[in-house]
Amino acid sequence: MEYPIKGSCQCGQLTYELFKKPNMVVACHCTECQKMATSPFSITAVVTSSSIEFKGDLQEWSRSSDSGNKNNAKFCPTCGNRIYHYDPSNLDTIKLKLKPINLTASEVFEPSAHIWVSEKLSWYQIPIGMKIFEKQPI
Repeated sequence: MEYPIKGSCQCGQLTYELFKKPNMVVACHCTECQKMATSPFSITAVVTSSSIEFKGDLQEWSRSSDSGNKNNAKFCPTCGNRIYHYDPSNLDTIKLKLKPINLTASEVFEPSAHIWVSEKLSWYQIPIGMKIFEKQPI
């Protein structure tokens, strides 16, 4: 895979360049991700903040997680696409929500684990051999 990988929000107002491979990619089945993705799960690429560059306007929204930690979200103010999440107490890492523009780079976003399977929809079957976590891995 050649870097940087380019991506954007749905309307293209916000773009990004990812300069290196994500630290991990997970499929999250928590009910919050189901709401956000309007899907059985969302795909999240955990990346080092310094390995990605954004261009465009962002707005922010915040909520508390079950653990009491803050979960901040950045999104495009034009199309509403969620761009990334982050923990304000750890600015070194972000949880990227976007798919790359170039479909040949989409393999970078293939999950290596499924998390929050305790909230998974009953009809979705996780692929055999996939690493799973009942809740948030430490």
